[in-house]
Amino acid sequence: MSDARHPSPSSPSWLPPESPLPMPVQDLRSGRLSPRRLPTSPARIGGRRALVMGNAVLMTLFAAYQIWWVLRGDGISVLEGVLLALFVALFAWIALSFSSTLAGFVLLLSKRTQALGIDADAPLPVLATRTALLVPTYNEDPDRVLAGVQAMHESLAQTGQGTCFDFFILSDTTNAAVRQKEGRAVRALLHRLGPDARVFYRRREKNTERKAGNIADWVRRFGGAYPHLLILDADSLMTGETLVRLAAAMERQPTLALIQTLPMIVNGRTFFARMQQFAGRVYGPVAAHGIAWWHGAEGNYWGHNAIIRTAAFARHAGLPHLGGGKPFEGAVLSHDFVEAALLRRGGWAVHMAPGLGGSYEEGPPSLIDMLVRDRRWCQGNLQHGAVVPARGLHWVSRLHLLVGIGHYSTAPMWAMLMLVGLAIPLQQAGFHLAQPHLDGFTPALYWRGGDPERFLWVFYLTMAVLLAPKAMGCIATVLDPALRRQCGGALRIAGSALLETVMAALMAPVTMYVQSRGVAEVLAGRDSGWETQRRDDGSVPLAGLVRRYAGLSLFGAFSGVLAYLVSPALAAWMAPVVLGMVLSVPINLLTASPALGDRLRRAGWLHTPEEGAPPAILTRALELRAPPPDIPLTATASGTIPAAEGL
Repeated sequence: MSDARHPSPSSPSWLPPESPLPMPVQDLRSGRLSPRRLPTSPARIGGRRALVMGNAVLMTLFAAYQIWWVLRGDGISVLEGVLLALFVALFAWIALSFSSTLAGFVLLLSKRTQALGIDADAPLPVLATRTALLVPTYNEDPDRVLAGVQAMHESLAQTGQGTCFDFFILSDTTNAAVRQKEGRAVRALLHRLGPDARVFYRRREKNTERKAGNIADWVRRFGGAYPHLLILDADSLMTGETLVRLAAAMERQPTLALIQTLPMIVNGRTFFARMQQFAGRVYGPVAAHGIAWWHGAEGNYWGHNAIIRTAAFARHAGLPHLGGGKPFEGAVLSHDFVEAALLRRGGWAVHMAPGLGGSYEEGPPSLIDMLVRDRRWCQGNLQHGAVVPARGLHWVSRLHLLVGIGHYSTAPMWAMLMLVGLAIPLQQAGFHLAQPHLDGFTPALYWRGGDPERFLWVFYLTMAVLLAPKAMGCIATVLDPALRRQCGGALRIAGSALLETVMAALMAPVTMYVQSRGVAEVLAGRDSGWETQRRDDGSVPLAGLVRRYAGLSLFGAFSGVLAYLVSPALAAWMAPVVLGMVLSVPINLLTASPALGDRLRRAGWLHTPEEGAPPAILTRALELRAPPPDIPLTATASGTIPAAEGL
């Protein structure tokens, strides 16, 4: 372990005295839910859940009946049965999202969004406890990470309660050059902050169990000294006021184990990053408020920008190694969902606070970067299949795990639905490769043949349910006068949403292909690895893009030509998917462009409030990312900074 000595009266130190806290590994084969209802659970939570789930079930049954009626003609064949099963599963997926977002939409319009007694407009409460702010880092640019730490340190100092918070830089860095740079960056940070710095640094020699193991190591060594811990990502920022309000909420509610904030995506430079930023700012709040409304005390955890009760986390969230063979066996990768489920099993409340501002993160700069990260999450979420049967979990916690699995399972399911929906009419039309041409053939004509009006209504209903959450986000934003102005006005909000939707549709075939391939690789036992994420640079070399997507582009071109040979009408029907595949390389180049992103920003498209009037903490963090002048790092006002072992 690369730690330095304990503090001395005359000098700062890398680490404070240890305060061990046991963190036993949990047994998934035994345990029970206790209690079934928690004090912080909203009144009539059962009614809320019945409303959301019931609405999704009724919508799904209605759509299933309609598609069954279209298929029933001469009896349902095997392929038609597969299509029906896929349609019902996928419609249920989007119906639940629609129903949950509708609840959030109503809440936002009615202005009834305050929860857990956190009022962002009230005077800051005075804290009586200490909170550790944990910043796990893995081969990240230390100057960038510590710029955020300094900005938050200064923001906390402005609240007058900075002494209630200590920062821990928890390094799992394996790259020797980055490791040396980390040591220098920490020394520089301590020099800048002076004797009042409340920043500590610890680096592990072996990054056992990745991020979850990094956090667990801190809990077992230092957790006894801190009633609360708050986990930050390398790109996270949170204002001092928000940190104080979160800690105060934990003090007021002794049965609370975790409060998850809704981080807003900021600092997007590329076209793709600004698309994600706009979507998170406009569509995200309606979805998050809906989730918080019916999840109640059985909320979820996203792994960062969340405050946690240390004792509850140590007692109930020690993660076991999973068995069952690949891809399930080994350390839990997507640890956050599992930790939330175990905390709730242990009798602790897990809540989301989407109405509390001052929480930020940065998004991936390109589609490739998002899909690289997505591949790791795919493995972790599919691994949850081994956790779902765990004893004693609340049914909502099991639903969280299933939704995580479904997020990646739906990609191959959508692909199969399209293929089966094409195969059935081709089979009925007598298609064969020796004579591919079919005059005037299009699947739409076949599906409309049995009951044209009913088929069209099923199509319109499906598209409406799929796109309605975006529409609700836009409407909620437009109806808020201040937010409407900050996002560029109603016309630009609508135009930006249309631009984001069209580009997302063009990128969908690439995403579907990569996610489907990822699922296949995970099921075949191929590990995703643990790659460092890019933060700013979205540039993608053309040669790398060609290597990644040349096969997909050729397959798309072949599919388009084959469809045209069958029938020009079929080629037109398949055009959206074919174009997405054929144009995968230029679409990636286009959306990864900072120049195009900057041009859209200047024109007011995909605009967010944080762009027009950046919060002070964002501005400060960006200032601090600039290379500092050379300064002597051998001493501070209070003495010599000791060199850490192994740095």
